[in-house]
Amino acid sequence: MDTMTTVSEVLNRLKKDGYNVDFNLSESCLVCQGNSLELYPEDFVVDKHYRFEGISDPADEAIVYAISSDKHRVKGTLVDGYGIYSDSLTHAMLKALQEKPASAAAQENEPVPLEEVKFNEATPQRPQGDRLLNAPLVLLDLPAALLQIKEEQAWETSDRNAITLFKSDAMRMVMIALHPGAEMKTHTAPGTISVQVLQGQIEFTVAEEPHQRSTGQALTLQGGIPHSVTPLEDSVVLLTLVLAK
Repeated sequence: MDTMTTVSEVLNRLKKDGYNVDFNLSESCLVCQGNSLELYPEDFVVDKHYRFEGISDPADEAIVYAISSDKHRVKGTLVDGYGIYSDSLTHAMLKALQEKPASAAAQENEPVPLEEVKFNEATPQRPQGDRLLNAPLVLLDLPAALLQIKEEQAWETSDRNAITLFKSDAMRMVMIALHPGAEMKTHTAPGTISVQVLQGQIEFTVAEEPHQRSTGQALTLQGGIPHSVTPLEDSVVLLTLVLAK
């Protein structure tokens, strides 16, 4: 079986398998590009999803959904960001976008414990898969994650690497490793953020005013304020976002 390592490779393979409609995501439904068809949570299932992470700004992380609807006799794909700045969805849409294998479809009305549905699947970046991202209690090992982020191939072959440590409707935590030159260009966040420097030194620029932070130092920034991040040496930061209500 060929290993698919990019979003475009996954999309091309899925189109060959009949997933030839492009879906757009709205807060409460899927919209088919090119016509007015809308698919609500009860109208479709997710046959498979593919996650891509770790080699770019968290805002660029993506998930590809292979979606089918027996009701409308349509199959297609949805590409959506799932990183630290992902848009919020209704509870029904969040539930509908969880993968439903055929063997489990008949049990979809049974309650599923949170611990069983909030695991991150294998990705091309981390094929071993299954990291707990959300549960009533999540224990994080930051030293272990810091070792992992620098042992992965992306750190050797790219200018950055990232690991999502926690992701809920209210908060995101992402560890980001940056080589010098790997600027996170000016952007805004939909909530308050904190940036803790675990290793190295960064320059955090707000309103054209640079602020240097080094190992053991941190900063906070209210949502909606444009900012950029530039590593001054090999650096690892812990970025936490508390989403605005």
